[in-house]
Amino acid sequence: MTENFKEGQVVEGKVTGIQPYGAFVALNDEVQGLVHISEVTHGYVKDVNEFLSVGQDVTVKILNIDEEKNKYSLSIRATQEAPKQVEKKQAPKQRGKATPQQEAQPAGFNTLKDKLEEWIEQSSERENTFKQ
Repeated sequence: MTENFKEGQVVEGKVTGIQPYGAFVALNDEVQGLVHISEVTHGYVKDVNEFLSVGQDVTVKILNIDEEKNKYSLSIRATQEAPKQVEKKQAPKQRGKATPQQEAQPAGFNTLKDKLEEWIEQSSERENTFKQ
């Protein structure tokens, strides 16, 4: 029995193999797809083995289906809620040296949406500083 999978569908699968670039997940007995390392979880993933293991049941979202090559691109990250970032009130930036707050910010990836909100807030603060 072949199940018809569609892009955007969220399904259960089982990790069947792990490589440095991602993990292979079986959706059923006939269909297997790849969760690229960038789609394992939110944030930076150095080693897939730190997050997944062979035989583990996972929930994945089907990102893309290439029927000609029978390749399924999957994402675990797309099934998880993005972590909320703690908002910090920063002192106005000084030119030249970084403030201790800036140096303490964790390295990693932020979504463009999160950064855009931060940039708009910083822009508003700068405008208020120049109007005074």
